[in-house]
Amino acid sequence: MFKKLVILAFLFFVKEQIIAQTYESYQHKGEIGVGIGLSNYFGDLNPNENFKKLKFAGNLYYQYYLNNYVGLKLSGVYTRLGNSDMGSKNAAYRARNLSFNSDIWELSVSGTFNFFKFLPGIPNHNFTPYISAGVGVFNYNPYTYLNVDGTSQKVFLRPLGTEGQKSTTPHDGKKYGSMAMAFPLSFGVKYAVTENWNIFAEVGYRFTTTDYLDDVSTTYAGSEAFQAATYNGTPKDLWYAQRLQDRSGVVVTDPIGQAGYSRGNSKAKDSYLIGLIGVSFNLNGYKCPPSGR
Repeated sequence: MFKKLVILAFLFFVKEQIIAQTYESYQHKGEIGVGIGLSNYFGDLNPNENFKKLKFAGNLYYQYYLNNYVGLKLSGVYTRLGNSDMGSKNAAYRARNLSFNSDIWELSVSGTFNFFKFLPGIPNHNFTPYISAGVGVFNYNPYTYLNVDGTSQKVFLRPLGTEGQKSTTPHDGKKYGSMAMAFPLSFGVKYAVTENWNIFAEVGYRFTTTDYLDDVSTTYAGSEAFQAATYNGTPKDLWYAQRLQDRSGVVVTDPIGQAGYSRGNSKAKDSYLIGLIGVSFNLNGYKCPPSGR
């Protein structure tokens, strides 16, 4: 009986030593992941920050771990953002009657931190909440739809200068390009289903450097800014700009788009939120023991 106990104790000791050495030598090198989810835009056409216009989002990323807690992530994201004054509970916004959509292509680099040691395939180390923060750039190009002779036409808004950007008359509108910076701040949880595969859920907020995700920021330039004599653009762009810079006349008797009247809020930048669920494949490795061991 005593001999059996000694053998069992010895086997248990060996097992613990093997596990300890595995913990010491094992390192989660990185992972490649893909996720899908929903996005929501916040800005001049969603001043109450509601979630009524959720859009599809997807991402692809590579993450390299410096150790079992800290990593660097390179991430690519696609989503579509959009909203409309139509259906707003606020009568003033309904009268404004603006709308937009924009396809977003984002590339970012983030630092990540796991709250728990994450070692896929090792018991009690296969789950962790995490946070990440980083910097990125994204491409955007807002557009809307205009009914022309009974046909809905897709019209890109930036080339039109709807806040007077192409006019020689005084205006508050600022010229903007197709690129801006984003600062992602994310929180998520990750679980290793096997040594090779994880599942994750993540919510990330994007602060941006633009107030023109929606083509709305400052004040109306007024009809004087959209005349052939004052507009520096093509006749086609002028024709569309005349109809899209102030859409209030479609829904109210007296259009509200007089020069200097508020069209948006330039004091706050636009932003967006992305929620994702997905899977990732682990790139695992083992530390080389020091020489002499």
